[in-house]
Amino acid sequence: MFDDYDQAMNDTQISDQPELSREDLAYLDWARKIARRGWGRVHPNPLVGCVLVLNNQIVGEGYHREFGGPHAEIIALEDAKSKAEGATAYVSLEPCNHEGKTPPCSQALVQAGIARVVYGVAEPGIKEGGGKDMLSRGGVEVVGPVWDSIAGRMENPSFFHSQTHGTPYIALKLALSLDGYIGIRGGVRTRITGVDAEREVHRLRTGFDAILIGTETLRVDNPRLTVRMAPHGRRPVRRLVLDARAELPSDAAIFDDVELNPLHIFTHQDASESEITRLELLGAHVHSVPRTNRGLDLESIMVVVHELGVQSVLCEGGAKLANSLIRKDLVQRLYLFIAPKTLGAGGVAAFSDGEGTLEWEDFLPSLPPEMHGRDTLIVLDRKSD
Repeated sequence: MFDDYDQAMNDTQISDQPELSREDLAYLDWARKIARRGWGRVHPNPLVGCVLVLNNQIVGEGYHREFGGPHAEIIALEDAKSKAEGATAYVSLEPCNHEGKTPPCSQALVQAGIARVVYGVAEPGIKEGGGKDMLSRGGVEVVGPVWDSIAGRMENPSFFHSQTHGTPYIALKLALSLDGYIGIRGGVRTRITGVDAEREVHRLRTGFDAILIGTETLRVDNPRLTVRMAPHGRRPVRRLVLDARAELPSDAAIFDDVELNPLHIFTHQDASESEITRLELLGAHVHSVPRTNRGLDLESIMVVVHELGVQSVLCEGGAKLANSLIRKDLVQRLYLFIAPKTLGAGGVAAFSDGEGTLEWEDFLPSLPPEMHGRDTLIVLDRKSD
């Protein structure tokens, strides 16, 4: 299933584009890879990388480093200086053509004397688009988009999701044994992966607006859900906790950082007013939502989350919450950390076998597998959303 990642990327290439050389594709791929260095610092803006090449030599490169700061193209032009004239710019996302926190990148490329632009994915936003036309009018040869929107969602999933949906983008993170379990039995904390994988989870947190867990996970693991093992992102990550009866203990670790890391608790509409007041006095923001026969109404919760300005959510909850999100088709990405161990019969299965179980054929590999210590991270995206 995962051996075809490179083929999956190749399949995103648009067939009616002018033929590109292997060098063109290599430079464009490098622009895509350096763009990832902006993770956690630029959202809700997209990750973008730019490479400037003259006479088959890289003369400048850059990536969007900070929200509100210079875009990738501007940094690459500053890096190249006078060598930018006559160069080809390889950009992972179509250069913008609007005046925002920074000037239009397409205009800057024209003024710098760039001769050719090859870009990976078309800008999905109406306001931000139009860079291709601006470049062409400025006498620049433009090739793109080289890849389709699937490639765009691979690199900037929440950004692309927010352009067409009125709901938060949801990714699900799970640590699994080789036999598909997340714990030895219910209610018992089980360490599946090692410290390197844990460090990567902390890094992933910085690229999301919020982290979501259920009451059972909080009761068993007593997590803080903050970033401690990686450089902090540009802003604190909000913590979202499902607590239908407002029974979260006052001494839970998640309250320790409530002044710096906002905490939102979702309860049932019939939860005790005194318990809700207790949680609010501890610093939490409490939201009452309807209940279904399976628990709190997740769709109502996501409406509230979206109204809070949250565009992306990383769910780190347990199997019950994971399967509830899957049942509602709310999960757009899977981060699966696979540990080289088995837990044996009687463990807590990551995915249920009943109604609403995960349909593996609905997901495709979006990033190549990564090793974090002895554990393997596999990333899958929903085929269409």
